[in-house]
Amino acid sequence: MSQRELMYREALREAIDEEMARNDLVFIIGEGIAERGGSYKVTEGLLDKYGSLRVRDTPIAEAGMIGVGVGAAIAGARPIVEILYVDFAMLGMDMIVNQAAKFRLMTGGDGRVPFVMRTQGGTGGGVAAQHSQSLEALFYHIPGLKVVMPSTPADAKGLLKYAMRQDDPVMFLEHKHLYMTKGMVPDGEHIIEFGKGDIKRSGTDVTLIAWSNMIPRSLEAAAELAEQGISVEVIDPRTLVPLDREMILQSVSKTKRAVIVQEANRRGGIASDIASIIQEEAFWDLDAPVEIVAGLDIPVPFNLTLEAASVPQKPDIVAAVKRCIHQDNYSAAAE
Repeated sequence: MSQRELMYREALREAIDEEMARNDLVFIIGEGIAERGGSYKVTEGLLDKYGSLRVRDTPIAEAGMIGVGVGAAIAGARPIVEILYVDFAMLGMDMIVNQAAKFRLMTGGDGRVPFVMRTQGGTGGGVAAQHSQSLEALFYHIPGLKVVMPSTPADAKGLLKYAMRQDDPVMFLEHKHLYMTKGMVPDGEHIIEFGKGDIKRSGTDVTLIAWSNMIPRSLEAAAELAEQGISVEVIDPRTLVPLDREMILQSVSKTKRAVIVQEANRRGGIASDIASIIQEEAFWDLDAPVEIVAGLDIPVPFNLTLEAASVPQKPDIVAAVKRCIHQDNYSAAAE
């Protein structure tokens, strides 16, 4: 299949454009997404192509936007609601958690909520504590929600197209540092099914599990470690719900070691849950304890130096892999 290079934001735009052309029920609403094309220029040009009924600016009222989206989805439309910062999704948590996530079950399987919330999170640029959070664990915790965190342009397009064809609510979480990154994207119909992770780099000595903006950082760490003779396998679940447990367990069974990297703060995080899955289902394969590299349990600072210190950087990942590699033989000790 032929490919071309696109920016992450261009791949997202292409996915939305293709799905709006394919299905008249798809529409998008958000703050500044129509005339301005969005703060990250993902929706640039869509207003001219599809008109103000399907590409609509909203007031600064996240609870209302999410409520409109969930209601429209229940009524049969296929809305995309863009929330500028994931931090502001908290204003609509009742609609997300108590309505969208539960509607199918509470209608005995008859109801559908084909609702996609696109938003961005993570640190970068010194935008401070109320604009820098990684809140995926909140959505991960709620049964009924799908949680997607693509790290590359190709994954962004394929997963967003799949999200817009689902009958259940999808939390589609992008990272502010990824919009300008570039990568090869297949031509034509490119769709990635949920629950299918991806091996970003093959290796034999340790499994490095990461997602979103921690993938580029993990790949940089893996390249540095390769120069020191350590072979790191970097795997990206791509969707956290559903999670590709089989890919994770197969990789850990091969390498005998696991390091999990998340930008979100450590306490109550997804990394801890993945570590528990490895411990329960692959304990006897391990030659060392599972390492977790995560953000500090503090609000993200405004100061750029302190911001960088509050979340994992390449040296933190390299150090964690080395600790894992140099552990005494765990299996032998257990025996």
